[in-house]
Amino acid sequence: MYSGSFRRVLITLALGSGFWLNAVDAAAANAGSIIVQSTTSTQSAGFYEHVIPLFEKASGIEVKVVAVGTGQALQNARNCDGDLLIVHSTKDEVAFVTDGFGLARHDLMYNDFILLGPKSDPAGVRGGKDIGVALSTIAATGTKFASRGDNSGTHKAERRLWALTDTTPDSGSEGWYLETGRGMGATLNFTVQSDSYTLSDRATWLAFGNKMTHEILLEGDPRLFNQYGVVTINPARCPTVKSAAADKFVDWLLSAEGQNSIGALTRDSQPLFFPNAN
Repeated sequence: MYSGSFRRVLITLALGSGFWLNAVDAAAANAGSIIVQSTTSTQSAGFYEHVIPLFEKASGIEVKVVAVGTGQALQNARNCDGDLLIVHSTKDEVAFVTDGFGLARHDLMYNDFILLGPKSDPAGVRGGKDIGVALSTIAATGTKFASRGDNSGTHKAERRLWALTDTTPDSGSEGWYLETGRGMGATLNFTVQSDSYTLSDRATWLAFGNKMTHEILLEGDPRLFNQYGVVTINPARCPTVKSAAADKFVDWLLSAEGQNSIGALTRDSQPLFFPNAN
């Protein structure tokens, strides 16, 4: 017969072993899932609904997405909240890697930005080919323009395009310049309801269902090119990052299978993204 103290030792060891085994089981289960910090435009366009099931079926790895503006996604990744980045601000993505937070950045796919506005086109910019001229005209006429104002990839692109003009719009002092602080889908809803102009990525606009009387008024300027990148996170900076599982997703996205699946995503027979991995 065991003494009472010895029995207590056995129970303690058993409970401790059970706790340790549960922790190991949980860690193993979590290794089969990754978190992607992402721009909102890919989610709004249905990109993840399309590609994730294909990858999960091929790999058995679960992919969860946190969709925020590109600036916030990059900050989240700097805070080690996530395992992978898919965003669209190449300069900031390169800086993320240069600063040691990322291991590598790859071109993934592209589309373009478009200038949207009401069919009545009060600023008279329809059919133009120079986005700088169009924005200057909108500012000169004081016509309402809705900006995301959220440091997203689209907002960063918009500010670069305003730099082509003599105007630096400020929502605090100019009543025609309206910042939503929201994602692309919410900003499009605001745009159509307020009869404003806005800059959008083409994929989100094609997938958007509440167009009302708004339409594309300017497109095709080479400066509206919109590149998306996929960036791996440096485990030396973020020891909790699931590099092996994240790398498998990256490899799949850049493979012929992944690139073909991206190219197959359409809306109204129009491609939402054009794969261009090197």
